[in-house]
Amino acid sequence: MMSQMPQPTALSRCPSCEEPLEAGDRFCGACGYDLSAVPAPPQDHPTITMNGSSPRPSEAAASLDWPLAPEPASSDTPAPVHRAADIRGLDSGGSELPHPDTESAGVQQPSEHPSGAQPSGAQPSGVRFDRRPEPDEYPLAPPAGAPAGPVVDPRTADLGASVTPAAGTKLCVACRSGHVDSDGYCENCGHAQPRERDHMEQELGAVAAVSDRGLRHHRNEDAFAISSTALPDGSPAVVAIVCDGVSSATRPDEASLAASRAANEALLAALPLGTHPQQAMHEAILAAAEAVNALAEAPPAHEEHAPHQNAPACTLVGAVVTPTLLIVGWVGDSRAYWVPVDRATPPARLTEDDSWAAQMVAAGLMSEAQAYADERAHAITGWLGADAYELEPHTASFKPDRPGVVVVCTDGLWNYAEAAEEMAEVVPLDAAERPLHSAQVLVGHALDGGGHDNVTVAVVPFPAPPQGAGSA
Repeated sequence: MMSQMPQPTALSRCPSCEEPLEAGDRFCGACGYDLSAVPAPPQDHPTITMNGSSPRPSEAAASLDWPLAPEPASSDTPAPVHRAADIRGLDSGGSELPHPDTESAGVQQPSEHPSGAQPSGAQPSGVRFDRRPEPDEYPLAPPAGAPAGPVVDPRTADLGASVTPAAGTKLCVACRSGHVDSDGYCENCGHAQPRERDHMEQELGAVAAVSDRGLRHHRNEDAFAISSTALPDGSPAVVAIVCDGVSSATRPDEASLAASRAANEALLAALPLGTHPQQAMHEAILAAAEAVNALAEAPPAHEEHAPHQNAPACTLVGAVVTPTLLIVGWVGDSRAYWVPVDRATPPARLTEDDSWAAQMVAAGLMSEAQAYADERAHAITGWLGADAYELEPHTASFKPDRPGVVVVCTDGLWNYAEAAEEMAEVVPLDAAERPLHSAQVLVGHALDGGGHDNVTVAVVPFPAPPQGAGSA
């Protein structure tokens, strides 16, 4: 009989397959779902509505006498500081909340026994806190380095007053109040602090360098050093050193920094004495190797999160530019490129990698395309470090017959512009006049390409300008 048939549910879509329904449908025409089995919608009263407006309170909630903190006696008297236990509480049904000092029904109070054992005769309950009783207030420890004196309660202190940190204390960039620990995290809010080496830029007359952490690495393991000095005849000499830490080694960031500084200092000491720039570059690489080797003997400044410890290591590439000479030196797979101002003349790569791929090509076993497509291509065969098989510094001297720029970089850049022609395409046309801008553009090119590695590049115009002349 019709009176025994299930009444259709007023729905616009099937609750099973979301297909539209017609008025009076008893079954979904798409999936056959029995619409009579759809339960009635619950009488839901959300506490927050989707459009942002406040929901209408229920009659029970509207009739509750919610507790309020007492008002101060006069407007000149500051409001007292209240604890939760000072204010009478009611639950959502209007019942009195148990006071913290009394035991409420159904809730086991914290045991005073050190082990958290229940006293004799105690009945088990649904909730158990196996901890010591906690005090209503905790004494506030003074911040590290603060002078002795009364501890100020931050709840009553003047929050607008300026806080002067102790000398040498670094404050968090996020909360501006917590101290930063040795691992680079805020002790107050836990925010990771930006590392100084995440992005670095430096311009010094006619040489500039930029280094960036990239988009995939958690830290920057590259380093650079740029400088200028004068030869004995007064002519200028511009120096650029770029190092890439070997990620599989321990403390690669320390290795690259130590190597770049040592090589730069060695060149600044040797060039003014009249040492031939190519010989000075050779000696600078040896000095860099000694600096990295020393790290293997020194205790680490912090614990390295690695399954094993090995000797710190890095690669190095450097350039010295004078008014007539261009000298490069390297160990590893960091590179130097020559890009002439006149782009009608060909660019050139000035270095040969110490890598598996380069060895395969040199031995005639594989073509360059085949070698660099192999997963072993970037396995280096030469580096600076105590575990290097044999240190063989490479140096080369050139006498360019036209102006140009030397691009000194890590593989974080040349992975995205490997051939000399590709590198020349991304170097701005005004690189000789704007070396810092050019270095920024090249780093941006690597980041746009994916930024899979740290990227560091120095741009050195040739010939070296007279002392005191800067970039335009």
